[in-house]
Amino acid sequence: MSVADELVKLASLHERGVLTDEEFQRLKSKLIDGGQILSPLSREPAAVNRLRRSQADRWLGGVCGGIAVLTDTESWVWRLAFALLFLFWGAGLMLYILLWIFVPHE
Repeated sequence: MSVADELVKLASLHERGVLTDEEFQRLKSKLIDGGQILSPLSREPAAVNRLRRSQADRWLGGVCGGIAVLTDTESWVWRLAFALLFLFWGAGLMLYILLWIFVPHE
């Protein structure tokens, strides 16, 4: 996609009120300077890469505490979700164990 097409898309988002004046100017200058604008979908892996097991808020492995920090919710909500998932053929336990193994410490 060309720079002109990207500018048209930015202007359209600005006119619809999706982007504030400050965001529009910042993104426009970044685009004109030759930088690439990341779509919202390309930002998601960065959030997943920030997932860490909690050292302070932990019962077993710190998985629920880490997810709670990432999603800005209480850890008891995630503990309840894993417990409810456990009722479905042990899916919650399996998912928790996999996260315990593959997610690094803080």
